[in-house]
Amino acid sequence: MTDLVLLKYAARNTPRYTSYPTAPHFHAGVNGETYARWLGELASEQRGSLYFHLPYCRVLCRYCGCHTRASLKDGPIERYLDRLEMEIDTTAALVPHRLKVDHLHWGGGSPTLVPADRMRRIMALVRDRFDIQPGAEIAIEVDPRTLDDARAAALGETGFNRASIGVQTFDPDVQRAINRMQSFEVTKACADRLRGNGVNAINVDLVYGLPKQSLESCLETVDRVLELDPDRLSVFGYAHVPHMKKHMRLIETGDLPGTEARIAQAQAIAGRLVAAGYVTIGFDHYARPGDPLAEHQRTGQLHRNFQGYTTDAADVLMGFGASAIGRLPQGHIQNTADIAAWEKAVAAGDLPVARGCAYEGDDLFRSEIIERLMCDLEADIGSLARKHGQPVPNPDLSELEADGIVSRDGDRIVIDPDYRTLARIVAAAFDTRLMTGNAKHSLSV
Repeated sequence: MTDLVLLKYAARNTPRYTSYPTAPHFHAGVNGETYARWLGELASEQRGSLYFHLPYCRVLCRYCGCHTRASLKDGPIERYLDRLEMEIDTTAALVPHRLKVDHLHWGGGSPTLVPADRMRRIMALVRDRFDIQPGAEIAIEVDPRTLDDARAAALGETGFNRASIGVQTFDPDVQRAINRMQSFEVTKACADRLRGNGVNAINVDLVYGLPKQSLESCLETVDRVLELDPDRLSVFGYAHVPHMKKHMRLIETGDLPGTEARIAQAQAIAGRLVAAGYVTIGFDHYARPGDPLAEHQRTGQLHRNFQGYTTDAADVLMGFGASAIGRLPQGHIQNTADIAAWEKAVAAGDLPVARGCAYEGDDLFRSEIIERLMCDLEADIGSLARKHGQPVPNPDLSELEADGIVSRDGDRIVIDPDYRTLARIVAAAFDTRLMTGNAKHSLSV
């Protein structure tokens, strides 16, 4: 039987809190000139993280909420990569020193569409412009259907050491409903190909709440995924937002599992992964006990950014490519998501920033409260208030306390681990900006 408390809150809409302030509060008042000034103010001791976005796939999956488009031709991708190299040059030149980088991530879209020789060229440029540190995590999101031998070899040669393989589901009926046909055999060959080229840390992405998806098919998918022996898994609830992503209108809403079914799917997947020896990270990630993600959670050093839960503690996150988001000590920036506009701005030598948000008031204080709640399931509000020189906030948590979701110990707020999937609900209580916008957010579970 579904927990009635979970059922009560699961259908509420809340931000995913991969940043604070959240992306709906970004605005055009922060632009390329702002970003250039912020880059020029970076200090030599600050550490960096780089994100590269390729907004192309061969086929568009109907469930996808990312900034991407389908292209069967290589021409648009090659033109985009020409501009990406220019953006790397322009941005790096504005930093008054060679930034030390501990994390690098390629996302999309399908960044494994980048041809092997082009990946070698771009990564050589990145290493020339930035000081990639020994032991840096260099990761990429992989579509198993587009990773051939040449591309896998290039990843190994250019230093990639972690890959996230998109699976979502192995149920063929669900795959047809979301327009993503991908067999277990193709996926296993991809994992073997990566490991054979030295990309040994493997993550797998799964999704529940998809059209035509059942509890049984979720568990069957998990069992097949466990045969791949991944180091980490991300298990996301499908966010049906056809008002934002028109291709989602191709999904029949009547085929979507209801709230109770979504909860059951999430709980069943979690149970199967924990039984297989994985540690629950935050509310939707899982890792082997010895994985750095698990170690960072154990020691209170886990972080959360636009890629989800991470060990990345960088002071500076630079985003490259259309729609990419960056974070600096001064605030957030986001490139224009319009590919043509992004290409035009980069070709003109400009920073293609469309919007952003400078930190002000108690933003950094509330950002840390929310991050700790999301990562540790608890936060010492009093200690954080003293750290930031802010008064202790006292949001109304009475409903959450009455329902057993949170408890208080002085100024310490603790989320019951049984309700970890409601961490976003608790975090929202400390989000003073939440009610000041018209953004529509995804379901909490």
